[in-house]
Amino acid sequence: MEERSASAARLFDIRRVIGVLFVVYGLLVTIAGFFVSDADLAKAQDVNINLWSGLSMLVLGLLFLLWLRLSPTVPPPSRRETEGGGPGAAPPAEG
Repeated sequence: MEERSASAARLFDIRRVIGVLFVVYGLLVTIAGFFVSDADLAKAQDVNINLWSGLSMLVLGLLFLLWLRLSPTVPPPSRRETEGGGPGAAPPAEG
């Protein structure tokens, strides 16, 4: 049960969720930036806002995923380890 809890904690690390969302949204906004019209560019003083913000979001998402890769989540110690037993120790005697 504790192993499942530790793997669930690693799976739902907030850095993974934020990184994936920024990468997906960054890709969508970057693609929208490639298909901008001249009228839209004129409204934004000839700055392709979709392209630049999409690329920025993409970089931010990749940085979050890189941070997750370089510094993975360490699962908390199990009850056995905190009570003095190691990973192969017998359970404490009762009575």
